[in-house]
Amino acid sequence: MNKILLIILAIVVVIGYDAFYIVDEGEQTVITQFGEPIGESKQDAGLAFKLPFVQKVHYFDKKILKWDDEHNEIPTQDKMYIWVDTTARWRIKDPLLFLQTMNNIGRATERLNDLINGAVRDFVTKNNLVEIIRSSDWDKIYKLTTESTQQKQRESIKVGRDKMSEIVMERVSRNSTSFGIEILDVLVKRINYTTQVRETVYQRMISERQRIAEQKRSEGEAEKARILGNMERQLKDIESSAYKEAEEIRGNADARATEIYGNAY
Repeated sequence: MNKILLIILAIVVVIGYDAFYIVDEGEQTVITQFGEPIGESKQDAGLAFKLPFVQKVHYFDKKILKWDDEHNEIPTQDKMYIWVDTTARWRIKDPLLFLQTMNNIGRATERLNDLINGAVRDFVTKNNLVEIIRSSDWDKIYKLTTESTQQKQRESIKVGRDKMSEIVMERVSRNSTSFGIEILDVLVKRINYTTQVRETVYQRMISERQRIAEQKRSEGEAEKARILGNMERQLKDIESSAYKEAEEIRGNADARATEIYGNAY
């Protein structure tokens, strides 16, 4: 009799253990029965009940998740090859739809890789480099030549780096909603030239700085010659004025001495 009670108790414990489950604060669950979803997803934390052995609990994160990808080499519209490193934040908005389409985080990450990388590549290839590295509110006048020429140029930005994130996010969000995923934001962490382009840009920058340095030296030598010329002219004027004044004094002194000699004689 005791053995029967122990067996019954063990069965009750096993059934009870499988019938109840706990949902943590950062989780949401979906119940399936023989592979088919049953009811709505559970969003609230706490103790919940399901049919033992027949129904299965699928747990999904409710918190914000981070997506990161390796930087990709992409050519811009003006044929400048750059590395673009992006990141995004997303969350599972509809766990039931997510279960039916993605099933797990790994597959969702792969899908986000395709969506975000494709949207970034599409934007970069259709825009010039300046649209990617500069903000749309940048309104600074910069000089393409030295200050002596006083030539300035303003390059207008139609989209800009901040709008790029918005455009990419809008496109990805449009496609990700069918997977039960909500994209919160897409940001560009870093943009850099590829090794080949970087060397070319550096050499161009060095050549430009050397040209500006040579022009500054030339302007300095011209200014030096002008200052020395003015100094020589002023020195000659001072010497001439001093000689004239000395001769006048000497002449007046000789005249006065002659007058005194005459009166004494």
